[in-house]
Amino acid sequence: MIRIALVDDHPVVREGLISALGDESDFRIVGAVASAEELIANATRWSPDVVLLDFEMPGLSGVDAVRKIVREVPDARVIVFTAYADDEKIVGAVRSGARGYALKGAPAAEVAQAIRQVHAGGSYLPPPIAAALAAQVREPRAAALTEREREVLRFVADGLSNKQIARRLNIVERTVKFHLNAAMTKLGAENRAGAVAVALRRRII
Repeated sequence: MIRIALVDDHPVVREGLISALGDESDFRIVGAVASAEELIANATRWSPDVVLLDFEMPGLSGVDAVRKIVREVPDARVIVFTAYADDEKIVGAVRSGARGYALKGAPAAEVAQAIRQVHAGGSYLPPPIAAALAAQVREPRAAALTEREREVLRFVADGLSNKQIARRLNIVERTVKFHLNAAMTKLGAENRAGAVAVALRRRII
């Protein structure tokens, strides 16, 4: 029997999961709460094998919630359950210790598969998520860009020349070129248009 704890701040989502997963003969829902803190407070009593965790809740960030659960409830394996397929969030979840990543709206059978796979010691990433994660790994991380580099890229995206950007930012044109070249290097782009394209695709600007 796989003991499952649900963490989601929306009661309707919790009730839906209880209904959808409760019919599985090898599942037992041991608890359903609205925060990571509530889960940890009940962890000793519930002894969950798998935690299905909403990644976007008030209070702790998704990454911090995963880390806290992994640290405080080491015997439980965490599956992030979210509506977002953003590559930065996926990387954050995996790096913080999550064993799986499932999207809200997925069929109940897919969520059940994720639970069984993770409980068996594996990991679970559906194909769209795996593809997004692979793309993130191939490219330099957006976090490497400074705020000034993002600012310069936003102006480039608006069609401004280096001279015009320098005037807007009250800096010399050479400094604009320095920030732009740094952003291009970090994004793996060969030119300014390529840097803007990567930045837009990854929602940096």
